[in-house]
Amino acid sequence: MDWKNLTFNDLPRILRSDDDETLRSLLDHAYSVKMETVGKNVYFRGLIEYSNLCAKNCYYCGIRRGNRHARRYTMTREETVDAGLFAFKQNMGSIVLQSGERCDREFTETIEGIIAELKERTGGKLGITLSLGEQTRETYRRWYGAGAHRYLLRIEASNPELYRKLHPAGHDFDLRRNCLIGLKEIGYQTGTGVMIGLPFQTGDDLVSDLEFFREMDIDMIGMGPYIVHNETPLAAHAPDSPELRRKHYHDTLKMIAFARILLRDVNIAATTAMQVLDPFGRERALKAGANIIMPNITPMKYRSDYALYEGKPCVDEEPDQCLGCLTARIRMIGEEPGLGQWGDSLHFRKNADSPIETEG
Repeated sequence: MDWKNLTFNDLPRILRSDDDETLRSLLDHAYSVKMETVGKNVYFRGLIEYSNLCAKNCYYCGIRRGNRHARRYTMTREETVDAGLFAFKQNMGSIVLQSGERCDREFTETIEGIIAELKERTGGKLGITLSLGEQTRETYRRWYGAGAHRYLLRIEASNPELYRKLHPAGHDFDLRRNCLIGLKEIGYQTGTGVMIGLPFQTGDDLVSDLEFFREMDIDMIGMGPYIVHNETPLAAHAPDSPELRRKHYHDTLKMIAFARILLRDVNIAATTAMQVLDPFGRERALKAGANIIMPNITPMKYRSDYALYEGKPCVDEEPDQCLGCLTARIRMIGEEPGLGQWGDSLHFRKNADSPIETEG
């Protein structure tokens, strides 16, 4: 295969292939593209799982509103700011503030205050990514004005028909897509992503996902394998076997590689879900073209309750243990932790009027 001339039309055949040599060749080429475009620095996003309260009822998610067995929590403002300051003192450069989706006034004002306080107490040097779901444009503007500059809103499935199978009535594909458009118009570096291996999903759906990223001019991508949570409706439609898990794992590596080859200078996350299927899953994602990693810095007492899927790793590690482990593992594969830097998307910076990078 001439990977340099890879097109979207080639992808379905490669996704269907189970040939190990084809996979190795694809990943090797994707890694060479990564070296040419974004280099060997792996940028950190200290992950703070602020709350597992969620107004949504998505059929695949363990913190969905309808899961009565979930033990709910919300971190205090002080705990959240302390976690952000820990990331800054550890020279991570950036954090991701993540939560179940809420739109109430208390939530939006608290988040705005946390962002502003972290910016003030770090002299504006801490990069802040938000992953807080669908909001009004006014809320997005307020959070941007307070100091957040990146936003991750995963579409989960770019095929509207598949999206409807994954969500109950009232969950609107067009609304979510319009939120992405609004985020870009406000000025955020905008990220999205999908799950790979979903029930009802086809190879054509995955190719359409990549085309969606390109058409939406996305700056950051977070893709991971679909992993079942047993307290969800989708679990009844999700057969499980070692063979299927292997396929979903390899398909995720292929999707990361395709994204790097075809979209080139975007940021791509090595998601934690990869580690569920392979102890070295995040490292393999980095070697497939990813360049972002998210050490979990949520206080340990909350981690097991932010259970989007079964088997979440690292729930019994303190934040400093997680950071030290990831730093060593990144260096083990010949890459360099991009500490003290925001690690902004080169794709975004290329299209922006002026660079906004601030060193941590």
